[in-house]
Amino acid sequence: MELKKDINFLIITGLSGAGKTHALRALEDLGYFCIDNLPPALLAKFAELYMEDKTHIKRVALGIDVRGGDFFNDIFLALAELDKQNCPYEILYLEASTEVLIKRFKETRRRHPLSSHGRLLEDIVLERKYLEELRGIANKIIDTSEVTPNQLKTEINDLYGPKNDKVRLHISVVSFGYKYGIPLDADLVIDVRFLPNPYYVKQLRDQSGCDTEVRDYVLSSPTTTEFLAKYNDLLTFLLPHYVKEGKTHLVIAIGCTGGQHRSVTLANSISKMLATHNYNVIVRHRDMLKKGKGET
Repeated sequence: MELKKDINFLIITGLSGAGKTHALRALEDLGYFCIDNLPPALLAKFAELYMEDKTHIKRVALGIDVRGGDFFNDIFLALAELDKQNCPYEILYLEASTEVLIKRFKETRRRHPLSSHGRLLEDIVLERKYLEELRGIANKIIDTSEVTPNQLKTEINDLYGPKNDKVRLHISVVSFGYKYGIPLDADLVIDVRFLPNPYYVKQLRDQSGCDTEVRDYVLSSPTTTEFLAKYNDLLTFLLPHYVKEGKTHLVIAIGCTGGQHRSVTLANSISKMLATHNYNVIVRHRDMLKKGKGET
């Protein structure tokens, strides 16, 4: 049976505690028919039955993860069956840092699906290794370590909402501070710590790259001007090739020391530049409002 081409099958997976429930709720609000914790062995059969239905619903989101126990081992066989049935699908993978996952489990007092008698750290490390291959084939990876549920919903809306255009490349430009670590979901990472640092200008220290004075300070440097021109040329070359290879989502991470000044200014500038090339762009400043964010 050849399935229709217009069905939108979205598989939500990833680490326990990374926000899959919030993602499914956001998709449900967008009109997706959502099922959580579906055994992978039923995936192809569900697709076939759904396509035989005469309802007007076209979009489906399925939560599949290690809660399925031994059933989860069938995930790659199930995906191969979808390919044989010519059923188009995308995989959204959610993850977060180990420290954040531990904090979330302790706050909610929930038991980890791979619980090994309270050894939470070992459970998380095991799950991360267990899902490594699936992560490698995901169409989109979102690191929720520094993302609130509302921010995740916004990103889900932008990626999969009614205005989503599959032809266009969706780009997330994320500013970050190296002192807090590189974003886990980054595809391209650029270090802008070589630019003049507003932290050492007293009246700019407590402002951010979103403030006019800081922005003007960073952008007025000839080094910044030359860098933006060269990076623009690089992205102009790279992005069409990503599109040609079928990539639909790209995360560009711009980093400085604390994620407050230079990376914020550059992320804003680069996102505006990309938008003029008809890419769907969102910008997020991961570390801009963190306490103790000095760039010494």
